[in-house]
Amino acid sequence: MSRIGRRFGELAALRRKALVPFVTAGDPQVGVTVPLLHTLVAAGADVLELGVPFSDPMADGPVIQRASERALANGVTLRKVLEMVRDFRRDDAETPVVLMGYLNPIEAMGYESFSSAAQEAGVDGVLTVDLPPEEADELVSCLERHEVDPIFLLAPTSPPERVALICGRARGFVYYVSLKGVTGAARLDVADVGRQLDRIRACTTLPVAVGFGVRDADSAAAVARVADAVVVGSALVGRVEQLVREPRRVPEELGGLLAEMRRAMDKL
Repeated sequence: MSRIGRRFGELAALRRKALVPFVTAGDPQVGVTVPLLHTLVAAGADVLELGVPFSDPMADGPVIQRASERALANGVTLRKVLEMVRDFRRDDAETPVVLMGYLNPIEAMGYESFSSAAQEAGVDGVLTVDLPPEEADELVSCLERHEVDPIFLLAPTSPPERVALICGRARGFVYYVSLKGVTGAARLDVADVGRQLDRIRACTTLPVAVGFGVRDADSAAAVARVADAVVVGSALVGRVEQLVREPRRVPEELGGLLAEMRRAMDKL
């Protein structure tokens, strides 16, 4: 069983929902990322999502786009992101790490080279937002050969046949995008999310994570009532942007925000 599978199994036994923070690797500074990841785990993160910066992040809203720009300006590449994961693994062999990004950097590195390097670094899952499952056979084969879980997105507009296809291809967990549009988009309809998750769970026994629209402790707790995992991204990355001139404060500040969400979720 993968590290992701073990973590969700442990949480299910405790009747606890997973909290999954997203941050962009190398934002606001390269040296902040690994300490930040450890702080997020201490604050209650169960799985970590680490964004690989890309020059054309079409699925992301302005907040995460600007984070990518800052990270790229800091010289962050896919190989450097893998180095960060390797550094994180020196002190944490248990917390799953998922890379989230776009296909181009992986293609440039080569599917086999990337998958091998990801496994060696300690990556547990890869979510490539612009790779449809119909075109993912080669990458999925490489990832699975190296024991890295391929993770896919589902949206409110996904038709039943696409839900079935993605549930059949995914490993680790399924990521449900709770809002139409880009990251950081508007308000969340939790009742509708619950109905959509029922539709997804009819096709898979994998845990279902919900992202997009989680802004604070209240929305995290609301999503945790219906989802197996709560993903929070733009709220954290937006706080990083506010602290871009004070990078040393980033781990403590984001740890505080995440701890509030964890406490709210644990009251359920």
